[in-house]
Amino acid sequence: MTTDATSTQDLVYDDLTRDPREVIAGLRSALQRGEPWPSALLAAVRRWRVPHELVDGRHYYYLIGGEAFDWLLLAERLLDAVADLVNEADRAALIDHGRLPDGYGAEVFRKAIGPAKHRAQLNFFYGVTVEEALQLSVEEDVHKEIRCRAWGGLDPRYDETAFQRIYLKPREELLAMFRAERGLPTGEAITFAELREFTYWLFKYRLRQCDPAKVAADTRRGLTQLAKLDAIRCRRPTTSTDESPADVIDVLF
Repeated sequence: MTTDATSTQDLVYDDLTRDPREVIAGLRSALQRGEPWPSALLAAVRRWRVPHELVDGRHYYYLIGGEAFDWLLLAERLLDAVADLVNEADRAALIDHGRLPDGYGAEVFRKAIGPAKHRAQLNFFYGVTVEEALQLSVEEDVHKEIRCRAWGGLDPRYDETAFQRIYLKPREELLAMFRAERGLPTGEAITFAELREFTYWLFKYRLRQCDPAKVAADTRRGLTQLAKLDAIRCRRPTTSTDESPADVIDVLF
């Protein structure tokens, strides 16, 4: 991570508090003063320092693998806390469709949340969102092949065949490797949070183990699939897909 003056100031600002109640109180105060909700929200995201929470029985895991920042999950948590001050349609546009209002493009977003969180958000975008899209794209191909083969010849479990093609190993073996590395218990059940961790682990595994040309082709494929899904939803992506994959970094929450 760079240590220029701007980055240092950002890190000092980010260290102002570790108490979620203070961040939420600051967000509420800014909205009550009339600050536009996107600016107030992004400032709160920048100040946030807690990697996970349990709120009203729900677990929120904002930081995956210590490196990938699910900023939309945090945005949902913050906007729920000030639901009386933000229009529901605006909230839905962001949480359901990843859409900020006009005037809050990629550069504004990057500066608003700070360099560390922006890098971590890119880690999440490429390591979870794009990785999930890549898996879906290959699963769709497998599905089409199975439908076209009268005599079978492919594992009818689309995800298993897709994992073999993307990661060159069976899903069960990869999941066992992931759990062994993290010291997690074995078993068939997997929680949503663990699945997100596993997906990010698979992204890093693919970068380490696969041929660079295959890594690049698979990443482009994931981006293309994601663009198709975005078009279907009539959604404007919040992160430009023409950016090169960010290096994996450690984010100090």
